[in-house]
Formats: sequence, structure tokens, C-alpha cells
Amino acid sequence: MISVYALLALSTLLFFIGVVGFITRRNLIAMLISIELVLNSVDINFAVFNRMLHPNNAEGFFFTLFSMGVAAAETAVAIAIIINVYHNLKNDQVNGIENMKF
Repeated sequence: MISVYALLALSTLLFFIGVVGFITRRNLIAMLISIELVLNSVDINFAVFNRMLHPNNAEGFFFTLFSMGVAAAETAVAIAIIINVYHNLKNDQVNGIENMKF
């Protein structure tokens, strides 16, 4: 069985990779993937803390499933926005969105 500390270390690593990726990338798809890494680290934390604090209950796993559903909906909306931006500007960089002002 994997220790709680190893899972928390994995979650921390995923979180910081996601934050650094979001800050340093200028591509909209790469930024979306970085946000998904952060959300996955939160899901791991829900499951780990549920197993650590309440091993007989499944609330953390239900929160994880709910969070995965929200992440899927967020990804679908973000991909639709990115496709619309690319269709209008022929560019998927963050700097190109400034051209869409009034």
C-alpha cells in the first residue's frame, strides 16, 4: 500500500508543476493542461485525506467525483472558447487575445 506521505508529495508536485506551467506558458492549451494538473492534485488530496481521517466513509471520494465532473465541464467550455479564439484570430497565444477588445 502506498503511504500517505508519498501521495501527498505527489499531489504537491502536481500542484506546483501546474502553477509553474500556468505562469510560464503562453499557449492557451498548455495553460488549460496546467489547470487540469492543479485540479488533479486537489482530487488526490480529497482521496488521501478521506483515507487518512475517515477510512470507513467515502465522502472524499464523492468530492473527488464531483470535482472531476466540474473539471470536465470546465475543460469543455475552455476548449470551445479556445477553438473560437483560434477561428477568429488564427492564433492560440495569450497575447493574441488582446486584439479582441472592443
